[in-house]
Amino acid sequence: MEKHEIEILREKVTCAIVLEAAGWKVDLKESTRRAVKFRRGDGEIIIVIHDGRGWFDPLSPKKGDIFDLAEHLGADGFVAACDQLAGLVGFVPSQPAWTRPGRPVPAASISERWQRRVKPRPGSATWRYLTSERALLDDVVAHATAADCLREGPHGSMWAAHRSANGALTGWEERGSAWRGFATDGAKELFRLGPASAERICVTEAAIDAMSLAAIEVLRADTLYVSTGGGWSPLTDEALRRIAARGGVTVVAATDNNRQGDIYAERIRAIAAETGAGYVRSRPRGDDWNEDLKTLLARFSAHRLAALA
Repeated sequence: MEKHEIEILREKVTCAIVLEAAGWKVDLKESTRRAVKFRRGDGEIIIVIHDGRGWFDPLSPKKGDIFDLAEHLGADGFVAACDQLAGLVGFVPSQPAWTRPGRPVPAASISERWQRRVKPRPGSATWRYLTSERALLDDVVAHATAADCLREGPHGSMWAAHRSANGALTGWEERGSAWRGFATDGAKELFRLGPASAERICVTEAAIDAMSLAAIEVLRADTLYVSTGGGWSPLTDEALRRIAARGGVTVVAATDNNRQGDIYAERIRAIAAETGAGYVRSRPRGDDWNEDLKTLLARFSAHRLAALA
């Protein structure tokens, strides 16, 4: 496994996820927000610390990170631990009741906060971020803006809407030069760009990648480009199943070209098989479609310069 893939696992999988997936339960009475006590069986205890990134066994000297924890729970070596953790990417853990009051509640609703933000426009900070730093074509950004998929976030960042099948806003992906997140109190479902009735559905892991693939394919009229927002929530799973079950649909697993992307692709393949939809795996040449788009445009520019020389 490459170093960047290991870092993705560190970002996507917490010790709490590892323990819950293995059948451990939170002891609410003896937990705090900084130290969550997990129990299993008779007398087995693990304390999760550092916002889920570290752990220790209070009954022994054992401690460490998620990889050490996977080995502690039975993985045979680091490679086996990586494989086990990769299978947990997208796992949505339950939220202990005691953690809920600690989260600040926004003063406005999801819809109100979205409507307060202006749409990107040529020359704006967000437009420049998307077309310069992310190399998206003006036509694609304009198309996404016209479809009410985008808003300008703080400091030139982008908000990309996640919506339900009936168009209801559930949240948004937040991306910027130095920021990545999701709307507070929002729910990941699907970023959708293209006709809702399309027969070809390209599933990516980020709205930036969905728009990048749309640019590479010149916004195919028969395609709905969607993003899961880097996760795999129950709402996302249900939404993809509803789309795949429409009949006559081909689902394209256009996820990243790495282990995490392969895991998501396998989930998409399983959904297609269960619903009778067609299935295709489409890999970017680089790590993701935005990287491919940048490479393609760089080659095109170099070719034009050579032709003018």
